[in-house]
Amino acid sequence: MNQLQVTAIIAEREILRYTPAGLPIVNAVLQHSSQQMEAGIARLTEFDVAALAAGEISGRFSQASLGGVYQFTGFLARKSRNSKSLVFHIIDFSAVTPTSAF
Repeated sequence: MNQLQVTAIIAEREILRYTPAGLPIVNAVLQHSSQQMEAGIARLTEFDVAALAAGEISGRFSQASLGGVYQFTGFLARKSRNSKSLVFHIIDFSAVTPTSAF
């Protein structure tokens, strides 16, 4: 199964554009920071991840606040057929309340 769920901030976002096939798409960079337990030791995890929202979700995503904290659900895929880089494809997201962030 290829499913990813992450709480992150929308750090960067491009404007809504359309593919040659007419599919609306928005590229973005999400930032995550949290503390995880690994082998009984607390570990700070911080990373940026390239993301995109395509189709119906792209309109809602393009209106979401930059710097806002959201819970994202989606999957990972290669950036292109021959690329080794991964992109997080957002299929749904919702705002996170300040008390439950990260």
